[in-house]
Amino acid sequence: MLDIKFVRENLDAVTEAMSNRHASWDPSAFSELDEARREAIKQEEALQAERNTLSKSIGKMMGEGKKEEAEAVKERVRAINDQLAEISAVREDADTKLHELLLRVPNMPDASTPVGDDENDNPEVRRWGTPRDFAAEGFEPKAHWDLGPELGIMDFERGVKLAQSRFYLLGGLGARLERALINFMADTHASRGYKEWWCPALANANTLTGTAQLPKFEEDLFKTTGGLYLIPTAEVQLTNIHAGEVLDADKLPLKYCAFTPCFREEAGSAGRDTRGIIRVHQFSKVEMVKIAKPEEGFDDLETMVEDAENILQLLGLPYRVISLCTGDIGFSSAKTYDVEVWLPSYGAYKEISSCSCCTDFQARRANIKYRDPENFKGSRYVYTLNGSGLAVGRTMAAVIENYQNPDGTVTVPDVLVPYMGGVKVIEPEQF
Repeated sequence: MLDIKFVRENLDAVTEAMSNRHASWDPSAFSELDEARREAIKQEEALQAERNTLSKSIGKMMGEGKKEEAEAVKERVRAINDQLAEISAVREDADTKLHELLLRVPNMPDASTPVGDDENDNPEVRRWGTPRDFAAEGFEPKAHWDLGPELGIMDFERGVKLAQSRFYLLGGLGARLERALINFMADTHASRGYKEWWCPALANANTLTGTAQLPKFEEDLFKTTGGLYLIPTAEVQLTNIHAGEVLDADKLPLKYCAFTPCFREEAGSAGRDTRGIIRVHQFSKVEMVKIAKPEEGFDDLETMVEDAENILQLLGLPYRVISLCTGDIGFSSAKTYDVEVWLPSYGAYKEISSCSCCTDFQARRANIKYRDPENFKGSRYVYTLNGSGLAVGRTMAAVIENYQNPDGTVTVPDVLVPYMGGVKVIEPEQF
């Protein structure tokens, strides 16, 4: 959430930023509500001051025997109380409306975020690895949605039968590969200083509001009859571990990771990536979260991207890193890098990790602060960062497609062999 004072004092800059983000923003609505709130506060303070002065005078009048005058003053105090109740209701209404307005306003892009309209304006930062030349090897690569069922490790039809479209089954070495990837990712991040957590797969509305999935993106969430929501990412839980807390500066940055199942309605993705396991309603993901000092937040973003890249490098999967433009960054983000893995089925790079610095946007919503008595009095909001480390299903698709062999088998990347119980090649099996 943006700070009210900041918006008030930088209204033109906020308006320009929202325009660059193609976000819905009405500066006049903000100004009207803000002015109504401030005027109500001004009237409240004036009436409270008058009431306090009059209340003090009542005792003095009674002591001087001025009973009638004291009664008149009491009547005025009662009238002030009535006025205060009315003006407080006006202020509370303005507060509520202003809060609700700002809950739906995205974060300010950082100055280093390129200005652009959509994904076509995202500049490439770097590449690693070279996509495999299957033509030079003399065979046509298969897509994972064909190869997986042929190997007997994926079943899309039975996934639909058990649930609905965009669900799937993994069997045999497919299920083993899923677990191998999860454990490999979690172990690798832990070796680089991340504390691993095991989190609930359900979250309450306050928690989702803290990370800004609510209220704006409720249609993308699965909601239970009990009012809880299935989490769309472990970012929700990891970030909110310290909601309402004041942390010590010498403990920052906090580096957390967690594997969770993730659930997304994908309400706005009709017709996109309908084949395979690239865009589904339930998927596994290992998530990274950092809670950092503001002055270190963007440096921490760079190292988080390196942590995501490290997983792909160890797996030997070609990828590129792009910087998202203002028209493509997420709601909470001030700056985002996407890491895109090469997928032969697309003949293109596809997002497998998105790493973002959210500045104090989420921290203000979740009320996460830190104290640093050597440098300032009181407390200030932290910066929060999040990144996929990685999306497991997409990583599986990339492994299957990039490591396939002419005979229809799939070679297991060396780093995964220990996690696969020594299996080096995935061969066809009965489902």
